[in-house]
Amino acid sequence: MCGIAGILNFDRSPVDERVLERMTTALAHRGPDGAGVWSAGHVGLGHRRLSIIDLSTAAAQPMVFDRGRFVLTYNGEIYNFKELRIELERLNHIFISRSDTEVVLRALAHWGIAAIERFNGMFALALWDAERGELYLARDRYGIKPLYSARIGNALLFGSEVKAILQHPAYKASMDKQALLEYFTFQNFFTDKTLFKDVSLLPAGQWLKTDSRGNTSTHRYWDFKFQSQGPDLPEAEYMEELDRLIQQSLSRQLVSDVEVGSYLSGGMDSATLTALAARELPYIKTFTAGFDLSSASGLELGFDERAAAERISYLYKTEHYEIVLKAGDMERCLPRLIWHLEEPRVGQSYPNFYIAQLASKFCKVVLAGTGGDEIFAGYPWRYLRSHEAISFEQFVDQYYKFWQRLIPNSEIHKVFRPISADVSGVWTRDIFRDVFTDHLRGAETPEDYINQSLYFEAKTFLHGLLVVEDKLSMAHGLETRVPFLDNDLVDFAMRIPISMKLAKINEFERLDENTPGASNSREVLRRRDGKQILRNAMRKHIPEDITSGEKKGFSGPDASWFRGESIDFVRDALFNRKDAAIFEFLDYEAVHVLVGEHLSGQHNRRLFIWSLLMVEYWCRTFLKAAPGC
Repeated sequence: MCGIAGILNFDRSPVDERVLERMTTALAHRGPDGAGVWSAGHVGLGHRRLSIIDLSTAAAQPMVFDRGRFVLTYNGEIYNFKELRIELERLNHIFISRSDTEVVLRALAHWGIAAIERFNGMFALALWDAERGELYLARDRYGIKPLYSARIGNALLFGSEVKAILQHPAYKASMDKQALLEYFTFQNFFTDKTLFKDVSLLPAGQWLKTDSRGNTSTHRYWDFKFQSQGPDLPEAEYMEELDRLIQQSLSRQLVSDVEVGSYLSGGMDSATLTALAARELPYIKTFTAGFDLSSASGLELGFDERAAAERISYLYKTEHYEIVLKAGDMERCLPRLIWHLEEPRVGQSYPNFYIAQLASKFCKVVLAGTGGDEIFAGYPWRYLRSHEAISFEQFVDQYYKFWQRLIPNSEIHKVFRPISADVSGVWTRDIFRDVFTDHLRGAETPEDYINQSLYFEAKTFLHGLLVVEDKLSMAHGLETRVPFLDNDLVDFAMRIPISMKLAKINEFERLDENTPGASNSREVLRRRDGKQILRNAMRKHIPEDITSGEKKGFSGPDASWFRGESIDFVRDALFNRKDAAIFEFLDYEAVHVLVGEHLSGQHNRRLFIWSLLMVEYWCRTFLKAAPGC
């Protein structure tokens, strides 16, 4: 796992290696084990290395092949690299290292950019083809590894994080106001925009080609395709194959020359990975984050899953470590959090920061259960379903309203009054609709509508989770692996019939995601409706009370903290200061009303307050201070 950066000057002026080195150094936290830069005339590539496979200098990057024709800088892990290496050796390739990097480079040289379709893993890469004068940027199927780019003047700049681009003298950070509206509508970005004007995130499953004259094109090479009905097989056969594929994926992702640990909550996904990994790695280290609930409300008392995690640790004899988070920890980490995260997405993320910090003290690689909910329907209250045929546009209208997470629709125009002229041409409903552009739109049954919902979540919510996971693990020089996003496993999971994933297909009840704790017995039951086939298949490995447990999010008791222990912090940042940085873009009075409704207990607006805090600190960090602070 590493950090990459680079420059391509379209006016053919030589790359300033001092600038390239600064861009690369800005990513030092991603790769503390080594650094390298390469340049030739108007192109330059940089790399920071976190050594995981083949710790020798033979695997150093940027890596050059074929007498300098091809140069690669690459971030990721390709879990089928040994199989690809055997295939390339049969084609007369002779390898000088044991690394997957050399396999990636030779595969690209031999098969062209289409080689990425053979890769089973996570990656973001840049390949320079000197003979053709072309630069390729590519990202893995699911977007596990990020890759940002900005076309500034006569140059294309790119990096694993925006902070690399910030080091180039031609780029000056400013707010993308249209992206700000998008974020406060969905608490996420559904387009390739970021809060940084002119900086975009290469979409998952795509590659980009740019030549030396600046001609640029993008291409999608893979997309999710959830099917309403898979092969006509008994559920037992689906379960058997699912079990086999999960174990296969885990075996692939345990390959490492450094120690591997695992996150462990009280939920089924992390319990599954821990139970199966413990067979191959006795006394594997596991990590849990819990919360001080002394001031939490009754609805939030289920947030702390330490007891369940400790039980799983006991059953599988892991070496277990845990951290307890308090309100002050959230306040304390915000400056560092936003510096590393760069763009807020999908809910509170400070617990991820702290648990990654804990894990990094003991290992370089950690397993996470990210993706299990999205491919096996783990959020049953989110999936829109219908018992009568509705048009695609009607489906979009209904589902769009569901995903407005932060601000009541009636209040958005008030909140954005200061920049209304700048965002007047932005229709967030169209942004939402465009997510489905490349997806089959026909829907006739409840299963069809649920698959539309699963597609949407995989493209947006899962992608947001992966960006957060990458940034906050790499902030501590830690590589996170996500075994549920193995290619073979995902391809199979998309073919599993909805009736095997989700109970009560014909029922739909929305739950308030501002309050993720269950409030009554019916909601508890609804939270158990998802991932039925995964629950059934894993009963042979983990206890019944885990496989039948309710779905919970990884979230702290922020609703109570924002009204209690952190109330002065919230007031100082957002409530009492008209000169707060965020009010250059948002209306103070409108925000005052909405935040006040939370502080008074009238409404739960914890997600809105968190987003306000993140954007406020983003403004302070990237607009009010010099890059590299």
